[in-house]
Amino acid sequence: MTSMQAAVLYAGLFCLFMLMLKANVGRVRTKHKVGFGDGGNEAMQRSLRVQGNAVEDVPVVLLGLIGLGALSAPVLLIHGLGASFLAGRILHAIGLGGSSGGSPGRMYGTLITLLVMLVTTGACIWYAVT
Repeated sequence: MTSMQAAVLYAGLFCLFMLMLKANVGRVRTKHKVGFGDGGNEAMQRSLRVQGNAVEDVPVVLLGLIGLGALSAPVLLIHGLGASFLAGRILHAIGLGGSSGGSPGRMYGTLITLLVMLVTTGACIWYAVT
């Protein structure tokens, strides 16, 4: 597997993940009969926030992973970042989706996300200038 193939693999996996979050919003919207916005419904608010958090973070990291793939960064680095990021986003989605307050899933998911963003940032800069 090349670096670019590894990066595009995670683009595909995150497309699937985003589709699942979108489907969950639709499921909650239908279940609670909320036609627009959140309808003041806590479950709807949580599902929208889970999707919104992913929309905030996923594109930035995927852009970094694809950049690393284009610069032929080590495949192991791309897999390490991509798999960790996916695990973090899943933990966050489960944690936030299950409770509007703090939860271990939300905390660890956020921590993993931040660490992956930081390492991806450093790796992009490193591979771009060396």
